[in-house]
Amino acid sequence: MHDDRQLVEERLDRALRQFIRPAQYAARTPLALSAWHAPGEPVPVGEALAAAYEPFETGSDWGKPWSTSWFRLEGVVPEEWEGRHVEAVIDPGFTGDGPGFQAEGLVYDASGVPLKGIHPRNRHVPVATRARGGEPVRLLLEAAANPAVLHDFVPTPLGDILTAGDRPIYRFAAADLAVLDEDVWQLVLDIEVLSELMRELDAGRQRRQEILRAIEDMLDALDLHDVSGTAAAARAELAEVLARPAHASAHRVSAAGHAHIDSAWLWPLRETVRKASRTFANVTALARDYPELVFACSQAQQYAWVKEHQPHIWERIKKAVADGNWAPVGSMWVESDANMPGGEALARQIVHGKRFFQEEFGVETEEIWLPDSFGYTAAFPQLAKLAGVRWFLTQKLSWNQSNKMPHHTFWWEGIDGTRVFTHFPPVDTYNSQLHASELAHAERNFADKGRATRSLVPFGWGDGGGGPTREMLERARRLRSLEGSPRVEIEKPSAFFSAAEEEYGERAPVWSGELYLELHRGTYTSQAATKRGNRRSEHALREAELWCTAAAVKDPAYAYPYHDLDRLWRTVLLHQFHDILPGSSIAWVHREARDTYARVLAELDSLTAEAVRHLGGGEASVLNASPYERGEVVEHEGRLVHVNVGGFGAQELARDAGHERDAGTVTSATRTGQEIVLSNEHLRVTVDSDGLLSSVLDRAADREVLAPGSRGNLLQLHPDHPTHYDAWDLDKHYRHRHTDLTAAESVELVEDGPLRASVRVVRSFGAGSRITQELRLAAGSRRLDVVTEVEWRESEKVLKAAFPLDVQAERSAAEIQFGHVHRPTHANTSWDAARYEICAHRWLRVAEDGYGVAVLNDSTYGHDVTRAPHAEGLGTTVRLTLLRAPHSPDPETDLGTHHFTYALLPGAATGDAVAEGLALNLPLRVASAPAVAPLVRVDHPGVTVESVKLAEDRSGDVVVRLYESCGGRARAVLTTSFPVTRANVTDLLERPLHPADTSGAGLSLSLRPFQILTLRLRPA
Repeated sequence: MHDDRQLVEERLDRALRQFIRPAQYAARTPLALSAWHAPGEPVPVGEALAAAYEPFETGSDWGKPWSTSWFRLEGVVPEEWEGRHVEAVIDPGFTGDGPGFQAEGLVYDASGVPLKGIHPRNRHVPVATRARGGEPVRLLLEAAANPAVLHDFVPTPLGDILTAGDRPIYRFAAADLAVLDEDVWQLVLDIEVLSELMRELDAGRQRRQEILRAIEDMLDALDLHDVSGTAAAARAELAEVLARPAHASAHRVSAAGHAHIDSAWLWPLRETVRKASRTFANVTALARDYPELVFACSQAQQYAWVKEHQPHIWERIKKAVADGNWAPVGSMWVESDANMPGGEALARQIVHGKRFFQEEFGVETEEIWLPDSFGYTAAFPQLAKLAGVRWFLTQKLSWNQSNKMPHHTFWWEGIDGTRVFTHFPPVDTYNSQLHASELAHAERNFADKGRATRSLVPFGWGDGGGGPTREMLERARRLRSLEGSPRVEIEKPSAFFSAAEEEYGERAPVWSGELYLELHRGTYTSQAATKRGNRRSEHALREAELWCTAAAVKDPAYAYPYHDLDRLWRTVLLHQFHDILPGSSIAWVHREARDTYARVLAELDSLTAEAVRHLGGGEASVLNASPYERGEVVEHEGRLVHVNVGGFGAQELARDAGHERDAGTVTSATRTGQEIVLSNEHLRVTVDSDGLLSSVLDRAADREVLAPGSRGNLLQLHPDHPTHYDAWDLDKHYRHRHTDLTAAESVELVEDGPLRASVRVVRSFGAGSRITQELRLAAGSRRLDVVTEVEWRESEKVLKAAFPLDVQAERSAAEIQFGHVHRPTHANTSWDAARYEICAHRWLRVAEDGYGVAVLNDSTYGHDVTRAPHAEGLGTTVRLTLLRAPHSPDPETDLGTHHFTYALLPGAATGDAVAEGLALNLPLRVASAPAVAPLVRVDHPGVTVESVKLAEDRSGDVVVRLYESCGGRARAVLTTSFPVTRANVTDLLERPLHPADTSGAGLSLSLRPFQILTLRLRPA
């Protein structure tokens, strides 16, 4: 039996569906179409204007995947439409998928000036608010045949233009001139706002019954066969309930227009250029009709694209910023991944973003804006503060699988103690449409009631772009003060943050440490080649800047390559976007990324070689781009050589270098064909007949490193079938089954000393995969390297490398940007258990009092650390996650050949892990150069120099960024190999804060745990 409320709602739903919504356009007449199908990649509008067009009929197919078609739309406004509101309404074949995930278009006028974008929820183009009648209409539509790639994560070839095929995927549905009946359109919005609100109110509320009766009266006043003629009378029946103001205690919502645009995801980078242009055209057009609009837009890279490709839209953006309709936010070059970028890269994300907004708009952005990244490093609060950032916003934590964040507004404390005021919108979306259900959820969900009264709601179509629509702005007008609903005020995010901090700041709770996302843990591993390209590019940039700076200081004739380094940094920063570096984009994106990284590395190698040449000629020398002194074995002219070279220095190769007396020796022995023993003064490593480590003896500590009864470097293969998100997730059930890869095709000694001994192990497994590993122990080294080549042919598998260690560790320490974080190795609480896959940069260390072991890597990020499974509970197992093989959105993720190295470092203190992690990632460079004194030197091993470069303002000042890396207090002195006339401590953007202490022999530094310090030095 239906109650009265349900009957009214059903009556309303049918009236809307069958009569009212169809009446919004009172009359239509078709536009004439002609088409030109661009033969290749997208072209500028000027080329399209000059092309030859052919007649085209609605109902015709168009658009092979990823192609572009240009359509001319021509017609005349009928004379009888004089005084009416006329629009062009265009449907090139939109499907049921949301905006941004299918066909899209940008509409230009006849001269090539962009007007606005179209998508399934925004199909109109203004022609005349009050038509004269007889006006000619000539429009040009750039239509992108972007395929819908993500359907239930079924593998598809559509994710790459090379495999997508040539069959047209769209059918052009309609292109009409139409009369918008504004009374009917406004009636629809009145009904939507009130009916949605009514459904959110409790059944017994008086307000709910008032709205129900008003809707019933409205339906009685409306003639469904003359909706246009009776719409005004119907609206009058709703006027009173729409005019009731919100209660004084109503939750306050700061609404900011938004269009999160993934810089690449289910489309390539080149398509994001057009997505940004369409969206930004929409927003600037909308601001003309809705002066209250504020559009919050991040990602400096997307602005830069529009500036380059769409100068008309760019000028409109600048005007919108000046008029207050547009708020540049976010302070970053892109909305990057927030776990895997290195420390300097994350700093440069902020530096490049803030500098762009300052230079282009005169705006000092004050927030980090990362609604969709997959967890957030505990280094962010300090980096934010050092850049003048006051606030932090994320939305993604609402996706947590296991634990709900206890607060929505709080102080977030980083590893150094710095705090940043943080908001996590309780609306649980960054793509709100300002529906009553969303606002009601925000109010109910808000965790800080009683202390705080306001939250932020970003509204607009996003992910694939689109932005706010006029319907959303109309809802906001009705919801500004409406009884039963939160109050809605459209305003800049900065206005929200200022008010929230003033209201709640002193009493707000503190969240300390990383913001770990309990989801998308597979992104630490997916697309290993992309991650390897990022890691190597970051370190190559570090090395290039160091030697270019050294050359500039030494040789006044040397031209420091500011432009090239800036361009290369921006390329690497772009590829740190949170669907590129994490490996969650289509095949096209990652194919291009591999090629891009190869070009970046080649160019950086050339820049470094040129800088080294300007250091002066000489015999072959070894250059060390790490700040730590190193004694290592290198290959030179076909032979192994042992060298000792200071941090940031160059040391000539002595002609007798390499003699074992320089570093001791490494020996090897084979026992009855069953074991191979590699030994130096630090380690005695036993490799058994399966090619596994059966013993690693730390000679100095006189202790076995491996857990009793276990074997090290055990490769383990798990099935990998996430419940929802293939490339993103590593669900915990993957651990239920695994195969130990113990069988070896061959185990052979391939180097037998005296400077290096190596055992090569070859294994074949699975679906034709093959892995070759060389276990290398060098003279003088405390590190056992595992140099790896994998021919990976698996499907939906994950490969791990396990080291069961005889260390009773309650927690692990994992390197992050500018420091490290500790995580429990147990699963005592649901929060602990959720961290079953964790991110580490160059090293992860486990320790008990007095002894630790580190596992190092040169390109992977995913790890897990567990206590021993047997009853005694002795030992800790560290595993690196090496490779995955998900099928969506790239059906051939990671298939192919991979090269990487990881290492075991017994007896490692934290400082050892830092130094050896840098050494593994910054191989010594052999070049023709003289011996070079270190450009800068710090006398404390716990103070790590992150970067050395010339200042961005081209003043010739040397900028040194360093940090305390062990988690303790440090007093240090920094000295330079060049005279310094002035030294300042600066912010992250190299703006002076105060003079550095130069009272001693160098710069006296005093750092708290994990403190970052940027110094600006004026050479004499």
